[in-house]
Amino acid sequence: MATYEYPEFPYKPPADLMQGSPRRRPLVVIGAGPVGLAAAIDARLQGLDVILFDEDNSVSFGSRAVCYAKRSLEILDRLGMGDGLVNKGVSWSVGRTFLREEEVYRFNLVPDAGHKRPGMINLQQYHLEEALVHRAEAVGVDLRWKHKVVGVTPLSDGASVRLETPDGAFDIEADWLIVADGARSNVRRELGLDIDGHVFKDRFLIADVVMKADFPAERWFWFDPPFHPNQSVLLHKQSDNVWRIDFQLGWDADPEEEKKPENILPRVKAMLGDEREFELEWASVYTFQCRRMKNFRHGHLLFAGDAAHQVSPFGARGANSGFQDTDDLMWKLALVIKGLAPESLLDTYDADRTYAADENLRNSTRSTDFITPKSAVSKLFRNAALELARSQPFARKLVNSGRLSVPAFLVNSVLNTPDSDAFAGDMVPGAPLDDAPVRVAGQDAWLLDQLGGRFVLLAFADRADAGDAVLADLQRQVADLAAMPVPVQVIWVTTHGGQGGDGMTALHDRDGLMAQRMDARPGSVYLIRPDQHVAARWRAFKLEALQAAMRRATGQDLPVSRPDPNPDATPATAA
Repeated sequence: MATYEYPEFPYKPPADLMQGSPRRRPLVVIGAGPVGLAAAIDARLQGLDVILFDEDNSVSFGSRAVCYAKRSLEILDRLGMGDGLVNKGVSWSVGRTFLREEEVYRFNLVPDAGHKRPGMINLQQYHLEEALVHRAEAVGVDLRWKHKVVGVTPLSDGASVRLETPDGAFDIEADWLIVADGARSNVRRELGLDIDGHVFKDRFLIADVVMKADFPAERWFWFDPPFHPNQSVLLHKQSDNVWRIDFQLGWDADPEEEKKPENILPRVKAMLGDEREFELEWASVYTFQCRRMKNFRHGHLLFAGDAAHQVSPFGARGANSGFQDTDDLMWKLALVIKGLAPESLLDTYDADRTYAADENLRNSTRSTDFITPKSAVSKLFRNAALELARSQPFARKLVNSGRLSVPAFLVNSVLNTPDSDAFAGDMVPGAPLDDAPVRVAGQDAWLLDQLGGRFVLLAFADRADAGDAVLADLQRQVADLAAMPVPVQVIWVTTHGGQGGDGMTALHDRDGLMAQRMDARPGSVYLIRPDQHVAARWRAFKLEALQAAMRRATGQDLPVSRPDPNPDATPATAA
């Protein structure tokens, strides 16, 4: 059976960076994992020059993160690479939980139709990283492999970075530094920055097995299965006939012994229950933790992904929340670098993503406590819930084998304009906008593919032409909106076809799902941020209201810096 061939990316001697006094770059990214690469790609799409350093010259070894949620796929679509990843990965939306051999709980991540992307895809992290590297090269990211960061010194207007390479050491300065060097972040540790939370005392074995099996593309989780009694097991299908199996081992297990093939193979054979052939591709033993830095912004240093926060793997919240970090950060940083927003806008990255991190930590902690109860009482409750779930529907909601990653609704963000009109539904200010099928110029398309990277005003109308009386005033303002310091593009949304008026794009709400999900009617308008979150909404367009919402959304009305309301607080990590 074929296994993955790890690529080696070319090392570029840093002669251009070693000449004279330290060179200054507007943006430096540390770490070529999924989060650092996504940040660098997004920077280029925003028109920024960016250099990325990584101490290795390949992708991560082993499958590692394997589950990428619908929202991450939508972000990757915006970065120009969603189709290839979805085609390579294994799409799924259904998860099943078993007590011994009986199903006690089932969920569907996308219960309603009308979304471009599935609830999840499973794809080994090395495939994802290789695709991200190729995309980064295509958009012009300056990738520097075998450049190890050995020192970072914060400056009042940036940071100084010390690097070691095969050709010697040198210093470089950055106006802005994005730190995405993973859970064991050398930068965070060297700077003595806090990361607080809880380490769970349990061990799990990952076994990546190459085999041909007819199991459906679903997430299967067992409590107390007969092939691994008194413990839990998780099964996922990945690409290339690779199956990911996680075996709970207990805290007293010896990691080195458990990783030996002679101890792994009998576990897998017992699980399969037959004589089918398989190969062990990769194995690892891991513990897990739920913790985060107190702040993700430290002057001109911005922390993202596992460098800023870590969660247990149950719920697939690690890499997915990292992609959402970059999605929130990069449009804000681009406005600041271009002089279109104050630096205080970046305080909202810190505020909004620490809020999202705490939400992930709470859900991840609850899942982990259910899967690995730490007291006799909690284990009694867990087992009772599982037994009841066999026959009692109410108990199935108590079964928690990992609440899967969902995007954060940033409802408390200071960038939101509170509703002044009554709306129903979930698309509140701060919400990530739901996708929906549309038609553009007579062709089938998807709503989210028309958004992202800029501010957009979605205006609902009966007809896609300037004769629509409801939007006549808006038609007169299109040029002014496009000429604002931070431009706003107007897109008309109709229940009929049409090409739109001058300077306007028209979307046909093909199945009426946009209007339904957004509780929109003719005259309603939605202001959408560059990261596809709702910034504001009104029942009727008013230029003054839009201008005020844009000042708010771009940080023009923020204080110089965000005060810490409780400087002695530590992050909440428990339910």
